[in-house]
Amino acid sequence: MGPTPSQSYEYDLDVAADEIDEMGHVNNAVYLKWVQAAVLGHWRRFAPKEAVATHLWVALKHEISYFNPAFLNDHVVVGVVLEKLLGARAFYKTMIKHGDDVLAEVESCWCCLDSATRKPVRLARDIVARFLPLEPDTGHS
Repeated sequence: MGPTPSQSYEYDLDVAADEIDEMGHVNNAVYLKWVQAAVLGHWRRFAPKEAVATHLWVALKHEISYFNPAFLNDHVVVGVVLEKLLGARAFYKTMIKHGDDVLAEVESCWCCLDSATRKPVRLARDIVARFLPLEPDTGHS
């Protein structure tokens, strides 16, 4: 049996007038707003309430590939999947689509912070298991 895929999250929206730039399509900065909403929505959907209350996420890096523009009133679906966790860092892939058209793909890296100290913090193993399958313990170090 292959590895279990990580939990995905998706939300949809209709492009609003204030998201359109002088070129008549969605402004590039809006895509980052959508990515942030997807990543934080994913966290809130699968993390326990106590973890949501005691952890914050900040973006460290975004790499965006734009393929097609989005326009006023387009119905857009933003889907995100957590690809891996390394220490306090989480690596996400976000796909933004209008119908069958991919508008953009975004690879981003986020850092988990303790909400009280604002210092990077690793997630507990039981929380990680809600997002990613844990590697089987083979008894080897």
